[in-house]
Amino acid sequence: MKQLNRLQNVIFLVGAILMVIGAGASLLQWAAAPYIFAVGALGFASMQMLQRYEGPNFVIRRLRRIMLLSDVLFLISAVLMFANQGNVFNLGHITYLQYVYNKWVVTLLIAAVLQLYTTHRISNELEKEAKKF
Repeated sequence: MKQLNRLQNVIFLVGAILMVIGAGASLLQWAAAPYIFAVGALGFASMQMLQRYEGPNFVIRRLRRIMLLSDVLFLISAVLMFANQGNVFNLGHITYLQYVYNKWVVTLLIAAVLQLYTTHRISNELEKEAKKF
């Protein structure tokens, strides 16, 4: 895996912290919560997308694609947090409640589970690969 430089690592960690703060602040119904979460998600996802794997291991390549899917889900969660602030899509009230209201929690949960799974599996696969050589 391509390692991030020091500045990229800082952006990655600050993004992760801002995502946690934004999600927690949303539970407290702070108006700035979607902005905090969106900035964190952009930083976190963009830095994770910069980490590339250019080796021959197919399993790691597949896990990286799953990890990129979780990054997209983090960004979708940010958009849904903004949509949760009000009916920005001009949908009917029932439709808005069915398809938008608090659905950011579902996408965030799926993204977090995928992120945990792929991070754990990639580290194990990289250890196996290092032992071969």
